[in-house]
Amino acid sequence: MSDVTITTSLTRLVGVRHPLVQTGMGWVAGPRLVSATAEAGALGILASATMSVEQLRASVREVKSRTDAPFGVNLRADAADAAERVRIIVDEGVKVASFALAPSRDLIAHLKDAGVVVIPSIGARRHAEKVASWGADAVVVQGGEGGGHTGEVATSVLLPQVVDAVDIPVIAAGGFRDGRGLVAALAYGAAGTAMGTRFLLTSDSTVPDAVKARYLAATVNDVTVTTKMDGLPHRMLRTELVSELERSGRVASLLRAVRHAAAFRREAGTSWADMVRDGLAMRHGKELTWGQILLAANTPMLLKASMVEGRTDLGVMAAGQVVGLIDDLPSCAELVDRVMAEALAVLSGLPPFQ
Repeated sequence: MSDVTITTSLTRLVGVRHPLVQTGMGWVAGPRLVSATAEAGALGILASATMSVEQLRASVREVKSRTDAPFGVNLRADAADAAERVRIIVDEGVKVASFALAPSRDLIAHLKDAGVVVIPSIGARRHAEKVASWGADAVVVQGGEGGGHTGEVATSVLLPQVVDAVDIPVIAAGGFRDGRGLVAALAYGAAGTAMGTRFLLTSDSTVPDAVKARYLAATVNDVTVTTKMDGLPHRMLRTELVSELERSGRVASLLRAVRHAAAFRREAGTSWADMVRDGLAMRHGKELTWGQILLAANTPMLLKASMVEGRTDLGVMAAGQVVGLIDDLPSCAELVDRVMAEALAVLSGLPPFQ
């Protein structure tokens, strides 16, 4: 465990030793990865969207049985059962609630009244200003380099915009993997960095070895952004599925979406009505086909095919551009120690001011 510490407004806010966050990746950020991250002194975030309510409660309790360190839960504020999931976070004493979509002013107030730190993820300055005005404790700012649903503005441009716009801790995401990146983010005014792909590629991650090998073999040029998945820009590895989606017409896409949706409905115990409602909620004002709406609602099953079942040919492999620079599988403890040691070396090597 590293003795190197850098205290920031993030570490003070959530009570972790290091200003590093492991993001809540569906099917990846389970109890083992989150507890290993927490034990290493960083903030681990448990992914809730791919769990049933009962699985979420069990997973929270499993993390608590493995570590006494603070951790968080990521959830969708617009999910049909969001209230139940929030109740678990409050009842179980989870330290942090993170959101991929902005929670309402009332939900933020409810969580804060219960002592939960609220950290939404945003992709634009105006969104950061909105959630800050509603009482969010901090924000994760993801630039276009990040994996999964992403925007067009690079982290190096978006991050300083948000830092200048709000007076709460800003956590930088999108393109980070090492201590140099942490120092760069701190120089921009961030309070820490959040990493998804880098924590996915650790020995503590439960992602199948064959999938990890596919990631490790990828170059920067093997990462693409497509809107064919659900109508929104989605950064991932170019796989057989991505190529097929980009070649498919509307009928083929709809049939595939219905098939995947049926599987996800059985897995999550949800109804068709709730799935369509969730898919519509994810449109963000975009004009989507019914196939895209269903794909938006059941993308978790496409992620599961790769992240759990090891099907690199049929699954979605979300990936930040930084995957092309990653070539090993350290434990979370080794990764955090390395990042902090690198950060200290960079800071120590900076020339003195004249």
